[in-house]
Amino acid sequence: MGGSQRVRPGLGCRVFGHRPRFDAHGRTMVWECERGCGEGGAKQYESEEQARRFAASFNRRDNADLGRRAPLVGMFPLRIWYRLRGHRGQGGA
Repeated sequence: MGGSQRVRPGLGCRVFGHRPRFDAHGRTMVWECERGCGEGGAKQYESEEQARRFAASFNRRDNADLGRRAPLVGMFPLRIWYRLRGHRGQGGA
């Protein structure tokens, strides 16, 4: 085969997918899987500010309003649980 060896991803990555973590080093944005499987990469940007901004944006997790944005049928139990806990959305749904 080729000269580079690929490491088989761990069970977490095979089941749930990779969980990339982004960071900026100068003009280069780098990422690697938080689960430690070795998956990762890098991308060069025109400025340090761009690299920092993209890394911060890609690191954002959208868990905070999960119950309000859930699909109607597939996540119905989550919607019920969210309502029973007393969370009220702004603007209605």
